[in-house]
Amino acid sequence: MNTAGDGLDLRPFRGVRYVPARIGSLAAVTSPPYDVVVRPDGLLHLESADPHNIVRLILPQATSPQSRNDQAAATLHRWLAEGVLAPDTEPALYVYEQRSGDLLQRGIIGALRLSEASEGVVLPHEDVMPHVVEDRAGLMRTTAANFEPLLLTYRGNGDGTGATAVIERTVQHPPLLSTTTEDGYNHRLWSLTDPSDVRAVRDDLAHHQALIADGHHRWATYLRLRAEHPSPTPWDHGLVLLVDTVRYPLRVRAIHRLLNRLPIDQALATAAPFFRVREVAGPLAQALESLAEAAHHGNAFLLTGADDRYHLLDQPDRALLDRTIPTGRPEAWRTLDATVLHATLLGHVWGIPEDSPACVSYIHDTEATVEKARRDGGTAVLMHPVREEVVRELARQGVTMPRKSTSFGPKPATGLVLRTLTND
Repeated sequence: MNTAGDGLDLRPFRGVRYVPARIGSLAAVTSPPYDVVVRPDGLLHLESADPHNIVRLILPQATSPQSRNDQAAATLHRWLAEGVLAPDTEPALYVYEQRSGDLLQRGIIGALRLSEASEGVVLPHEDVMPHVVEDRAGLMRTTAANFEPLLLTYRGNGDGTGATAVIERTVQHPPLLSTTTEDGYNHRLWSLTDPSDVRAVRDDLAHHQALIADGHHRWATYLRLRAEHPSPTPWDHGLVLLVDTVRYPLRVRAIHRLLNRLPIDQALATAAPFFRVREVAGPLAQALESLAEAAHHGNAFLLTGADDRYHLLDQPDRALLDRTIPTGRPEAWRTLDATVLHATLLGHVWGIPEDSPACVSYIHDTEATVEKARRDGGTAVLMHPVREEVVRELARQGVTMPRKSTSFGPKPATGLVLRTLTND
């Protein structure tokens, strides 16, 4: 925990939101975060859901990066001019709730003061890919907007005071908006403008540090753009959702890999000298149970391709791990499945460059990963999730995990509230 004034600095902003009278439905204009949209399938689905779907801003389609960014900026300005989007009348923090069955998550959306990892206020836990940061930076720079709140977690005091008390009191009132998206989640949003409530939230958060649960590339983008704009400017802050995981624990899921140019037979044959390779029974749910059981005993990966069969890789050769896993890192990092996958399997056994989008796709949805392998060929590598306590402890030590190691959720829906820096 940080001392007051050295922790999280969350401030209100004038949220930009869809005007209900100008759209078909709020659910039809929202989207998952940009990196969860499985292209091109999910992109085309969202584009056809409503002509004003937010995907036209977060994933614009054109022939070059700059033309895509210019198109997004033009679309944003047109929607603002036409009244499809409109800024709220006064700066606010926003209480955000997601609910699906027994799962309930609540947090606060605001503009967070940016900080480097060395300051110990916001802790990253994953490495980033430079080309993705460059892509997001181009979009944010051209549009001068934060379209998607990052998902950050903090550990509250568990005593029902401070930000928690404000959140629980606020949700007793009618929300600004309420919608249920096609994934079954209900989303509700409240505006928090009362000075005493805002002060209570800010004072509480000033005693805490946060872990980036989802949005490492966008956080790195925020920092890059801040460096391009000498302070003080709106670029000193970035749009985030802060969730107290003492009160609302997040789910941690794996992010899977699709090796686009590696046939499954070749993947298995080259791995066999170094890993135990065995076929396991399907369907997918049963194969994932086999993966979970193997993961209790060490590194394990579930592979499948176009042939509709599942193969388990486990019990890696210890000598190979000693040669290929970098030293000088904590044992918890050296034994991560993602570390073994990237350093040993991709880097040594399969010889695949992890930072090449043509060679490796990172996909959050398990079924979508398998479907793409079935349809397009290549090899799907399905991962077992990392425990949250491992992620947090490594982050506290200043150790970042391999890129795309975890998927925390539920993630905030994109399109409920935006931040335009020209309006801040």
